[in-house]
Formats: sequence, structure tokens, C-alpha cells
Amino acid sequence: MMGDRLSGQEQLFYEFSLEGFIPKDHLLRSVDRFIDLAGVRTKLQSFYSSTGRPSVCPELMIRMLLVGYLLGIRSERRLCEEVHLNLAYRWFCRLGLDGQVPDHSTFSKNRHGRFRESDLFRQLFDEVVRRCMAEGLVGGEGFSVDANLIAADADRCKGPPGEEGLPPDKTSRAIAEYLETLDDAAFGAATTKVPKFISATDPASRWTGAHRGPAFFAYSVNYLTRNENAVIVDVEPSTAIRQGEVLATKRMIERTEERHALYPERLAGDTGYGSAEMLGWLVEGEAGKQTWKDPRLPAERDRAAHPGL
Repeated sequence: MMGDRLSGQEQLFYEFSLEGFIPKDHLLRSVDRFIDLAGVRTKLQSFYSSTGRPSVCPELMIRMLLVGYLLGIRSERRLCEEVHLNLAYRWFCRLGLDGQVPDHSTFSKNRHGRFRESDLFRQLFDEVVRRCMAEGLVGGEGFSVDANLIAADADRCKGPPGEEGLPPDKTSRAIAEYLETLDDAAFGAATTKVPKFISATDPASRWTGAHRGPAFFAYSVNYLTRNENAVIVDVEPSTAIRQGEVLATKRMIERTEERHALYPERLAGDTGYGSAEMLGWLVEGEAGKQTWKDPRLPAERDRAAHPGL
């Protein structure tokens, strides 16, 4: 039998609870019970002014970023739209039905400003690792290391040859960040080889053909993972070449030992990590470490071309 015709609003007031609307087995409900952001305000206190208009709640921005990460929403603009429309996202972000979603530009300003300066994301990551350790999910036995290529937001068809360097009249935040990484052993100083092409919009990214297909500009994101429970205990970005990834591995192992007193008894990785220098560093510790320097002339050239950055 055909159902009744849909009609318009028949009553003025409704009783509605977001808590009762979200399914018990929803992913965000499962994650929410483990989230503790009580210390965020204390960590960020010195990065906010004591005068002026109230800012967007930092806990709200962290929760929204978690929604984007967990649900695969990469665009901050789209993330704001989805949180505005989706009731489960509103519940997770403590917005209720009438809470205002911040503008997408707020995320960029905070990520490149107070969140980066305060090292907030690293501190929150370490809190998660410590909680996993307390639950018995992480110990110092077998670990694995690997890197994933992340495509840069740069046009692969536009970019001057590496020998030419960046246009001297072009300035941007990305170029300033690139100049800061020229002496970093995981980025500019990872190799003396000049890349075939360089991106004017994101010069810190590296031209790579590692996927055996068309080359593109990319970064490497390196992970140190506990084998038994697949828990990521550290993460480090690097340039998209093997030398940078190996250096990033050293940093992750050192940082994990320093902050969590964890040192892998066994470390698994592909053959690219099996160089004599890397193995010597693992076995000999401090005696096997080397001082990394950047001998590249292009580094000095690019600094000279942008003296104001």
C-alpha cells in the first residue's frame, strides 16, 4: 500500500538529543571515550593575547582536525562544510545543533602559527603513545620502519630545472620554509644531487619517480611502528629520497628512546635501510652517528636570491 504524502512542518517545537541520535557503534563514539584535551589550553596559554576578541576554541579545532583525519577529509574548507551538516561530527565536536563552525582560514592560521610554534601536535601525539604504553600495547621489542610518499600540492607540469633554482623575484611562505630546510639533513642536505625540477610554489617538495609512473613533486612521511599491535610510536617528515628517509629513521629512534625510554630490540625495514652506515649506527649507537652537512652550491645560491626571507 502506498504511504502517506509527505507534508510540511506540523509543529513548532521538537525535542531532539544529539546524544541519542548517534549510533552506539559509530567510529567517532568509539574514539571519543579515549580523547583527553584537558591540557591543551595550558599548553597554548602563552600563544594567545590577553586582550582582544575571544578566539575560536582550540579544543574545537583539534576535534575537527581529528574528524578530518579519521574520515579522510583532506580539504579544510570541505571539513568545515561537513561538520556544519553532519550530526555525528557536531556531536563529536561538542557543537550541538546551533554551534557555529569556524571558517576554514582559521585552521591555516593556527596550524602555521600557534599550533606549530607550541609544538602542540607533537605533544598530543606523545600523549597518545604514553597511553598506549600504559595499556600494554607498546613495548620495546619488534618495530618496523617505512615511508609513504605524499604528493605535494604542486603542478608537476610547471617548475624550472633544478640547476636554474627559484626565480629571484618570487617570494612566499613556502619559499621561506624551503630556505629554512636547506641545512636540514632530512631535506636540503640529504643529498648533493640537484633535483631535475623544482616547484616554485612548494620548493621543499622533491621531484620523484619512485612509483615507477609519471614523476611528481612529493614528500616522504616516515613511520616507526610497533609490530605486534601496529601502533605508530613516532612519525617524521623528510624529503622524498632514501637518504632523507634513513636520517628520519634515526631521528625517530632517538626521539622514542629519549621521550618514552623505548629502543627496538629488532627493527624491520626494506633493503634501502640496510646500508653499512645505518647498521653501524644501530649497533654502535653514538659511535656510529655522523655529522651531516650540506655541501650543495644550490643552497647558497637560493639563499642569495632571496635575502629578505
